Amino acid sequence: QVQLVESGGGLVQAGDSLILSCATSGGTFNRYAMGWFRQAPAKEREFVASITGGVLWTYYAESVKGRSTISRDNAKNTVYLEMKSLKPEDTAVYYCAASVRAGIQTREDGYDYWGQGTQVTVSS
Repeated sequence: QVQLVESGGGLVQAGDSLILSCATSGGTFNRYAMGWFRQAPAKEREFVASITGGVLWTYYAESVKGRSTISRDNAKNTVYLEMKSLKPEDTAVYYCAASVRAGIQTREDGYDYWGQGTQVTVSS
């Protein structure tokens, strides 16, 4: 059973930076494409970023492109999401997800395992 545990969320001010972490266990991490999604209050969950398991291609939602970096440490079975210049509209629960498929995944149904989420609140 693959388990994902997010951490690093919290209350920050607009303009601050934050690094979210997602530690995985129980699977073959280096083969998984990994992704981050977020869900703001009263909104549907949306794609944020994805990274492949092999060549380390990355892909970002337009809303975070240029402000965010997704990375992974296969030795630690951990994926990260660094977010800079945070805005109040970045406030959401951030979820980490793992896909057994090789390529970039931007849809929720492309992922097989999910974490419980970590809250990020950006005050203005």
